[in-house]
Amino acid sequence: MTQINEPVEIAQHGVVRAALGLWRTRIGIALVVLLVVVAIVGPWVAPYGADEFVGTANLRDVQGAWLGTDYFGQDVWSRFLHGGRSILFLASVATLIGFLLGSTIGLVAAYDRGRLDDVLMRAMDVMLAFPQLLLALVAITTVGPQAWLIIAIVGFTTAPRIARITRGAAVPVVERDFIGAAEALGESKFRVITRELLPNIIGPLLVEANLRLTYSIGIIAGLGFLGFATERNAADWGLMVQENRVALSVNPWGTALPAIAIALLTVGTGLMSDGLSRTVARIDRGRPDA
Repeated sequence: MTQINEPVEIAQHGVVRAALGLWRTRIGIALVVLLVVVAIVGPWVAPYGADEFVGTANLRDVQGAWLGTDYFGQDVWSRFLHGGRSILFLASVATLIGFLLGSTIGLVAAYDRGRLDDVLMRAMDVMLAFPQLLLALVAITTVGPQAWLIIAIVGFTTAPRIARITRGAAVPVVERDFIGAAEALGESKFRVITRELLPNIIGPLLVEANLRLTYSIGIIAGLGFLGFATERNAADWGLMVQENRVALSVNPWGTALPAIAIALLTVGTGLMSDGLSRTVARIDRGRPDA
């Protein structure tokens, strides 16, 4: 009876609604929402500007700076409040671009099942052969650390992984009778892909999108740590870790605070992805609080 009822439950409530019944999904959403609110509201409530000098460098006890100063004498707390928008914006837009491009390629390849499928997947394999961070470093050192370039590189290097997952999920669906029935009724390829094929693989795509967002955050934070921020002395969580690491024993907050934020952000998106994947795989279905 359990096996019969489970698909009905998902059909009625949807993958996202079922995933919200898991504690890991709710905790992940809470962490992500908290940090998004900090990133959006932070610049409005920060006591100082992002690059405002407030005292001697690397001190814990500075009047008006309750977490002390960073390597340049700027308020650590204010820099932290200003630094979240960059990483969240870049990671979100890059993941969206990679998701749209990769899912389109994967759907077209799965539906074609012919020469176009082979060409598209071999091209994705070639791109997967190159490490994502290495490609980003080559492009940025050649052109410069510009926001559009970081978004483009992370997005394009994310697309092959999403394309592979999309194709793998879509191929079994393409073989089902209702796809053939839609074709027999004369529906266009675009309509078959968007109206018949895509809705039946939305669960795996949501899981992969969350997972890719986690990796995008890590890549962009890593680029910031290596010094490739979009602006010199920019308020960026990854760059803050790199700038203040030499003074870790003097004032650890300059390094610890942004590092904790990045860690919680990746943990939050990871928990969301885990909750969605468990729902799609029908794990813990009978235990809403699992």
